[in-house]
Order: sequence, then structure tokens, then C-alpha cells
Amino acid sequence: MPQLSLHSPVGDITLFEEEGNLVSIDWGWVSGQSETPLLLRARTQLHEYFDGGRRIFDLPLAPAGTSYQLGVWRALAEIPYGQTRTYAQIAAQAGGSARSVGQANGRNPLPLVIPCHRVVSLSGPGGYSGADGIETKIWLLAREAKIVRSEIISFGSRV
Repeated sequence: MPQLSLHSPVGDITLFEEEGNLVSIDWGWVSGQSETPLLLRARTQLHEYFDGGRRIFDLPLAPAGTSYQLGVWRALAEIPYGQTRTYAQIAAQAGGSARSVGQANGRNPLPLVIPCHRVVSLSGPGGYSGADGIETKIWLLAREAKIVRSEIISFGSRV
């Protein structure tokens, strides 16, 4: 399976491709790198995301999961950049319970691209299983919110 690692502000990330689709993003660096066109494109898009210039990923995805998990991940993909939804809101959209949404989030094989970090609990940020856990989730949410706020301020000064 072709794989390509990259450095990011939230740690090293490895991208995995299967049959022309991005199938997994794992935390950490692996040996045996492959520079396929898709993995290079995904790496570029992730760098653009971390630099604040990309809000939507344009990549062929094929995450492996149950039909329920796939439904939750589709709902996650609809959460706009810089915004959040609660576990209960995603459950209302995808079915199931807030707890089952949390479990599907924890099994998301494509973090960042399928933005599970944008799902929060009613009482706080909730959990996060990637990189440094909740600190990474808070960093990602703060980074997206900061970019959105700066664009609003910048737009307001042009009016």
C-alpha cells in the first residue's frame, strides 16, 4: 500500500492510498515512502490547510467502515471550516446516539480531511484520539477559528 509521511504543526502524519483513493491518515512517520500523484496532492492539500489557505479537501476518499460509520463521516464532512457541531447534532443528522457518534468519530480513518475535530460535547470539547489527544483538537479548532475571525475583521475593514 503506497504511503507518504509529512511533518505538520500537530506532529508527523502518514497518508495511505489504496486503488487510487486516500484510505487512511495515521499519526506518526513510517519508513518506505511512496510519492504517488494522489499522495503528493494530499500532502500539498494538508500543507495548504495548515497554512490557512485550504478549507475543503478535494481528494478521492475510500474510508473503510460500517454503513453507520460512513453515514457519520459524511455528516462530519459537511461541517463548515471554523464551525463545530455537537455529538447530539450529528446523531440527529446521521442517526444513532451522541455516544455512537463519538465511537464513530474515534474510528475515523481520515482525521483532518474528515473533520472529526469539529465535533464537540455540550459541556466542552469532548474527546479526540489523534496526535496529542484533546490538546490537538483544541489547537485545530482554535486555528480554524482564528483564521475565520481574521478574515471577518479584514473584510470589515474594507467596507
